[in-house]
Amino acid sequence: MRREDFIFTVGYDGNTAIVDSKARRRYSRLTTMQLLEAGFFKPALCSAIYSENPDELSAVLEKYNSFAEKKIDSVEQLKLVIGIQKVPKEIRQIVLV
Repeated sequence: MRREDFIFTVGYDGNTAIVDSKARRRYSRLTTMQLLEAGFFKPALCSAIYSENPDELSAVLEKYNSFAEKKIDSVEQLKLVIGIQKVPKEIRQIVLV
């Protein structure tokens, strides 16, 4: 999967990723930090996961905790809360909606 598809995926159907085409077109050029500044926590987390950059992952956690009523202790917990663990390797097709 390309980064811009992964960060704007809204769901999966087997080995197909369903991608928000409007958000991808409008925001795909933003960096992880820019996504965070815009308040896009899920895309920012996906971007950080995709980059495999621990500093970006920490920044997403820190920014999330600055807004959350209940603080999260680790990036792994944040991944569980948001529902994104890794870039799926089994994706063979992208559908834009």
